[in-house]
Amino acid sequence: MRIGIDARTILNPEKGDAIGIGHYTYQLIRHILYLDKENEYVLFFDFRVREKDIKKFSKPNVKIKFYPFSDYKKYLPGIYSELLGTATLQKEKLDLLHSTSPFSRIPAGYRGKTMVTFHNLAIFKVPGCFPKIKSARDRASFKLMAKKADKIIAVSNSIKEDMKEIFETPEDKVEVIYSGLDKRFFEEPEASSRKVIDKYDIRRKYILFLGTLEPAKNITRLLEAFALFKKESKEKNKKFEYQLVLAGKRGWLSQQYQQIIKDLGLTKDVVFTGYIIGDELVPLFKNAEFFVLPSLYEGFGTTTLEAFATKTPAIISEVASMPEVADEAAMFVNPIDTNGIANAMIKMASDDQLKEQYRQKGSEQAKKFDWDKCARETLEIYKSFK
Repeated sequence: MRIGIDARTILNPEKGDAIGIGHYTYQLIRHILYLDKENEYVLFFDFRVREKDIKKFSKPNVKIKFYPFSDYKKYLPGIYSELLGTATLQKEKLDLLHSTSPFSRIPAGYRGKTMVTFHNLAIFKVPGCFPKIKSARDRASFKLMAKKADKIIAVSNSIKEDMKEIFETPEDKVEVIYSGLDKRFFEEPEASSRKVIDKYDIRRKYILFLGTLEPAKNITRLLEAFALFKKESKEKNKKFEYQLVLAGKRGWLSQQYQQIIKDLGLTKDVVFTGYIIGDELVPLFKNAEFFVLPSLYEGFGTTTLEAFATKTPAIISEVASMPEVADEAAMFVNPIDTNGIANAMIKMASDDQLKEQYRQKGSEQAKKFDWDKCARETLEIYKSFK
């Protein structure tokens, strides 16, 4: 077979380092190429990516192809971009084209067999958490890809059920394949923990949040819950020992959080780290008292598994895919119940035995998610197109 994989989310010059979907694409391709020496692969990269950055993908059965037209999209009407994209893909005579995200849109005019991986449907489930113009454009792309794809990979059963509800996607069109987890999260960190803690000016015990700072992650309620947690400590005449570390890049409406922090009297209690590089993630997790992710929606929830693998107790939302992925290894909260989130923090902070139970359960749960398994299951779907 001749299989094309859209790899433009890897090393995308406009998106920066591989995160989220880019990380999924990178790991999936890496493991598939290790497992499969028989099929031919055509990997499509953004034409601005440096050739030295993609040498690791060079194999006897791999062809690297660049999208030469992507720089012209802003100058040409959409129809020309579609025609150029279709021509580029058709030229490769693929048996199957795999787009690893509906954001990486397959041209409407392309007539070959296709499959698409869906990771997140938050723009449909919590639409008020996204800017209207962008989300309208993304929703249109998602609908097109859901209809056009011959086969769909959903990264959780929750995503599959949402697709059946939103797009009326047939049951047999969607296969659930869980994403994997990097083995580095099970290992001792290479970076010095003290160096990482000092870099971000963390001076006390801390509760960790990791993710893009945006409304879908429920940051406002998290801050309000943290303020209640602080208030409860003060009412018991205790010195407040905690900081809340918000780790991740700033997203839509994130500028409002500074004012909320000021209004809640948390100026000295909240730390913004910005985007965290890979080597710093494990020590940041391992030194946290616990992790909290009160999202309004998660398609999979990789950061929860990262907490589990580093034996960091976790408080997470009881919505969407999160109970499915975490099973019994986390403390669950209703994301719209601010008091409930605060009470969970109070309970976790005061009970060392409870924290230890979640450390052990989380560590075992994280072992179930493996990139090799993800690649093998994806290969089985590729084979079904023969």
